[in-house]
Amino acid sequence: MSKARRPSEKSLRKAVLDTALAMSRSGLSPGRSGNVSCRFEDGMLITPSGKRYDETDVEDIVFVSSDGSVHDRRQTPSTEWHFHLAAYRARPDRFAVVHTHSMHATVLACAHRAIPAFHYMVGVAGGIDIPCVPYATFGTEELARHVATGLKERDACLMANHGQIALGATLDQALELAAEVEVLAEQYYKVLTLGPANVLNDDEMAMLLDKFKTYGRNAATD
Repeated sequence: MSKARRPSEKSLRKAVLDTALAMSRSGLSPGRSGNVSCRFEDGMLITPSGKRYDETDVEDIVFVSSDGSVHDRRQTPSTEWHFHLAAYRARPDRFAVVHTHSMHATVLACAHRAIPAFHYMVGVAGGIDIPCVPYATFGTEELARHVATGLKERDACLMANHGQIALGATLDQALELAAEVEVLAEQYYKVLTLGPANVLNDDEMAMLLDKFKTYGRNAATD
């Protein structure tokens, strides 16, 4: 049996742009905010800095090497390229990163609140909670270190006073998880208006996390 053919650079550039457009049009990240990347060769392909996604072309997607260097200077990568690379180093099993400033996830992030196991679906992010990593200035190595720590054993985290970040084995999965994190953030925010949340215990979440290993398997099959 022959090996599956690897996607071309052009097709991956288009996939990154299509994901960014879907993120923006869904309302997950308003205006020019948010960014998207995927692994490619020894680095990644990432959305450019400061461009509206509906005005971005496939050629505008930037290749950043694993050492952070950019050889084609026609476009500047997202200022958040540091934490994208850090996420890939922390999680070699993941292929894509989606970062958004979605409303409720950002509200919780600005309150420095993690999302606990108030609902079993918190497990879709790979753990018993969705952590909130400490604040650091955007585009810095310090923020990248915080993100790498937050994602070491999770597929999503909040970033204090900033937003959220989600990982996936594919771009579609990363975008879907970002949307799920926003739904959970809104639900948790609304629970808090009624009083303290009733949080599932660690034993229950451990059992649920085992179930999540096969969650969505039918959707992933051909």
